Amino acid sequence: MSSPDRFIVRAARKDDLDQLYEMAKLTGGGFTNLPPDRAALTEKLERSDEAFSKTDGESANDLFLLALENTETGQVRGTAQIFAAVGKRWPFYSYRINTYSQYSQELDRTFSAQILSLTTDYEGASEVGGLFLHPGERAGGLGLLLARSRYLFIAGHRERFGDTVIAELRGVIDESGGSAFWDALAGKFFGMSFNEADEFNAKKGNQFIADLMPKHPIYMDMLPEAARQVIGKPHPSGRAAMRMLEKEGFHFNNYVDIFDGGPTMEAKIDEVKSVAESREARIACTDAQDGTRSLVATGTLKEFRCAYTDIVERGESEIAIPAETANTLSVKPGAQVRHVAR
Repeated sequence: MSSPDRFIVRAARKDDLDQLYEMAKLTGGGFTNLPPDRAALTEKLERSDEAFSKTDGESANDLFLLALENTETGQVRGTAQIFAAVGKRWPFYSYRINTYSQYSQELDRTFSAQILSLTTDYEGASEVGGLFLHPGERAGGLGLLLARSRYLFIAGHRERFGDTVIAELRGVIDESGGSAFWDALAGKFFGMSFNEADEFNAKKGNQFIADLMPKHPIYMDMLPEAARQVIGKPHPSGRAAMRMLEKEGFHFNNYVDIFDGGPTMEAKIDEVKSVAESREARIACTDAQDGTRSLVATGTLKEFRCAYTDIVERGESEIAIPAETANTLSVKPGAQVRHVAR
């Protein structure tokens, strides 16, 4: 296995299509941000290229697609995505879990029930998503590098993003690729399986939800036990991602995905740990040894690059990094970078 220091996170390019497609086939379903469909991935890469190229104008539809590259082999081994603002071009739907209470004077009892209400409460929020690491690279902290690189990108382009950031975690999906939540609720109205709806959403967007989804609140007690058990629960493969989000300051605020019931995590962008604790500095020299293990990012928009390295602080706003890292990031003494301790 290659050293984690040999990996960088960079802007995805159109010529990454073939490698992204091969990775998309490994996601196992329920991963709408990385569909195993060449046309959909091509459109996503084009949209990302447009966002990276834009320096002004409306940011509502901006999608920034990042790629994890092994600099020794040139292979793309992971992806991560940032959406500047959801719900601006088309609605962004969630279910909000609420408690509804009623009192009976005759029985002298209060009855409480949990209900699911269809909302667009997250309109205008930024979103981090699409985090996928190749199964052969799930060691050495590369998932952490991918995840936190997004926050360094946000911090370096703060004006492009909102006040709140969300992350949707994939819900519980069974071995056959089905969802008990979907089958019990939305599947009753759409006449298609979870896999079919998931694929359609990935390729065509979710306007069909607005057309067909029931708008009235749903009493959770009326759902089958199998569906109730998975509401707000992440897929087993997403538990580590949920812990990473919690360490960054995200929390679950009773919003769940309308497809699989997975939890939506939220945070104030300026309170996200990697944003709040990141610092700008100038590279003083490239001879550092035995420093503080950190993430270092450089470049704006298409030139953005982020990697692990050891840094030595030289005063309040200068750092030293190893020569190897300088080569990986394509920086020289005098360059401005943003860093945060691992």
